[in-house]
Amino acid sequence: MTIDKSLKISRGSIQSRNVLTRVERLQQLAEEERWNTGDSPFGLPKVRVQKVSLKRKKKVKQVEEDAAVKADPAAE
Repeated sequence: MTIDKSLKISRGSIQSRNVLTRVERLQQLAEEERWNTGDSPFGLPKVRVQKVSLKRKKKVKQVEEDAAVKADPAAE
């Protein structure tokens, strides 16, 4: 049986999740030293999820410089 198109996750790996699993929360709390190995995994404090946004570099200047060098090789 196939999955309907409306139920498929097309951008699952692109979007950032806003909820962590318990294991991910424990790892993050351990890094911040807010949770130790012997502590109870129940009633954990909240953990902030930081969204990562990638900034794209502008290639316009690099392309213009390359075009100028190719057009006038005597300038070097």
